[in-house]
Amino acid sequence: MASLVAVVVAHDSAGVLPACLAALAREHIPALVVDNASRDGSAALAASLGAEVLRLPRNEGYGRANNAGVRAAVRARSVLIVNPDVVLQPGAADALLSAAGAYPDAGLLAPRIVEPDGRYFYQPRSLLAPYLVNPGGRRAPPEGDACAPFLSGACLMIGRDLFLSLGGFDPNIFLFYEDDDLCRRVADRGRALVHVHGAVALHGRGASSAPEPGRVRRARWHQAWSRAYVARKYGLPDPAPATLARNGAKALLALAAFRRAGLERYGGAAGGAWAALRGRSALAREGIEVP
Repeated sequence: MASLVAVVVAHDSAGVLPACLAALAREHIPALVVDNASRDGSAALAASLGAEVLRLPRNEGYGRANNAGVRAAVRARSVLIVNPDVVLQPGAADALLSAAGAYPDAGLLAPRIVEPDGRYFYQPRSLLAPYLVNPGGRRAPPEGDACAPFLSGACLMIGRDLFLSLGGFDPNIFLFYEDDDLCRRVADRGRALVHVHGAVALHGRGASSAPEPGRVRRARWHQAWSRAYVARKYGLPDPAPATLARNGAKALLALAAFRRAGLERYGGAAGGAWAALRGRSALAREGIEVP
């Protein structure tokens, strides 16, 4: 049994997969690429680079595709969920595995994620993290290993059995906030979320999929819908009315000014909030039928 298997969800990710998979191979981590119905040859490319490939007939979204990958990774004790635009740096895997041994209460572990501008990602609070309150959102990045209110789904390590016992990522979410939700459920199990400072990963941020028309509108739709969904799930105030009002007004201004980019951005967010208020699901928007 492999101690660690990487699950990489790809959707039109041929531009970034080679660097991601090369880094995993250098770290001696077997890779299982879950191809979300790519149209750019991502699946064939991944196979040619030595990865095991699970081909899905349609785009299932980030969380649902990861769930399929983790279920298929039957040889793994732990799984490393990795975006295709993430490149592990030398020693990252060993640092994560060492931290898992050092912190037996840890449920989720994540590396120090370095962004393209050289800063490293650290989110000082989460919508769903009442266990570590930071009302002002004061950003004080740790200088060593630390418990965190949130770990980014761009790169996470978790025990396979724990992930499956939690039901994986919430299958009702197509995109966005699935990592917040998983972090909350891990914490509710009494397990820690650990930022592992000595493990480093470079993140392309937004480079996982090739650009396509309507991508911004679609992303903003799901961001607004998913935020409303998880807020309701945990009994928090519904942000959808305010999101609809704020972004609807901005969309009208963008329309009046003939600013297509603004219309896509704000119109998408308003549409997602309106759909949430009407009770429409994200899966229905994507044409995914739930048995």
